[in-house]
Amino acid sequence: MKTISIGLAVLIFIAAFARAQDSATQQQLDKLSGQIQDLLAAQELQGKRLDALEKRLGELSDKVNTPAVSDTASRDDLKALAAQVQEIDQKRQEDRQFILKQLELLGKEGGSPPVSHRPRAGTEPPPPAGDNPATPQKGYDYKVQAGDTVSAIAKAYRDQGVKVTVSQILKANPKLDPAKLYVGQKIFIPDPNAK
Repeated sequence: MKTISIGLAVLIFIAAFARAQDSATQQQLDKLSGQIQDLLAAQELQGKRLDALEKRLGELSDKVNTPAVSDTASRDDLKALAAQVQEIDQKRQEDRQFILKQLELLGKEGGSPPVSHRPRAGTEPPPPAGDNPATPQKGYDYKVQAGDTVSAIAKAYRDQGVKVTVSQILKANPKLDPAKLYVGQKIFIPDPNAK
């Protein structure tokens, strides 16, 4: 009976040990199960973040690959701009011609714009090409200096008592382009008072 009692005690001890071991194993399994659930939740969260980043990356890629309308010009825009520049240049040329005609009219009436320069007396030039006056004009040869304009030259001569206008200077120098005077260029200044 001792044997049975010892066997029974061993059996109870093994059962208790097995239960304790089952309990510890169960605790470990529960702990691992909780950790797995935490990992799965973290993986799901990471997946959502990746999806959001992919979407944002796609939007940025579209923005980079799509040129902004206000920042770029197409060939058609450039052609339209070139046409507008040509139109403006044509109008500028027409305005220039109109102004020259108005200056000529003002010169005939006796008015002209002011500026100052000292005239130099010169000799009578040959009659300007295309005008062929019946008698040679009297006046002065003038050598253009830096900063000169036709109106400034006319004013300088008027200040010296020679009542000449811009239109008279232009008429006496038909090949003269008032927008393209250069230093050293010789022009004739007629003296309307000299006879």
